[in-house]
Amino acid sequence: MGRQQHNLDQMKVRQDYRNLWHTDLMSTIQADTPYCCLALWCGPCVSYLLRKRALYNDMRRYVCCAGYLPCSGRCGESKCPEFCLATEVCLCFGNSVASTRFLLQDEFNIQTTQCDNCIIGFMFCLQQVACIFSIVAMIVGSEEISEASQILSLLSDVVYCSVCACMQTQHKIEMDKRDGVFGPQVMGVPPFQNMSRIDQPIPPNVGYPPQQGYGHPPPQHQGYPPAGYPPQGYPPAGYPPAGYPPK
Repeated sequence: MGRQQHNLDQMKVRQDYRNLWHTDLMSTIQADTPYCCLALWCGPCVSYLLRKRALYNDMRRYVCCAGYLPCSGRCGESKCPEFCLATEVCLCFGNSVASTRFLLQDEFNIQTTQCDNCIIGFMFCLQQVACIFSIVAMIVGSEEISEASQILSLLSDVVYCSVCACMQTQHKIEMDKRDGVFGPQVMGVPPFQNMSRIDQPIPPNVGYPPQQGYGHPPPQHQGYPPAGYPPQGYPPAGYPPAGYPPK
């Protein structure tokens, strides 16, 4: 009872997380297409590797379903963690993916976006609808309902496998970010330049060379003063004459 209450409290805490996944579920295929295909066709193997990596390859820290289920810690994990993890990913594949997700969320304070919640919720709803149609088909015995239930079951399986593959790719990319696998950051967009305000004494230089303030002498160009200066009619250079003013 205490463990279940702890898990409920932890779920409420996750709602207040502020960090986001490095890649959302809609972008995982574009972010790492080969790994997403691998997670689709060999989900249990990928789940095994990701859980081990989430534990920093220290299997002494392994607990069945990461401690989020009542059976966690009671399956003899400490004696043979590798075998227990292999059993978990094969028999409880969905729980293994979700447990790795909870581990990463609790470690990095990552929230699940509304879009990701809608995708996961749609997956669960489709599975429930397919199950209901299968039960109704068995009770009624109608061929039309039976065919509809089979189509829904097929669609729910396709959605389930696709969403799990995207989730595992999302986990892999997040751990790549954690472990520094990404290269140096690409140069970002230049900062936004604010327009000069009337309360600024000197407006910022935006696309112009720096201007000299008032009180500074004008720049001395080569050949200054210009040729032909002073004009005719001005006294010669020795003005005023010697002996002026008279004594």
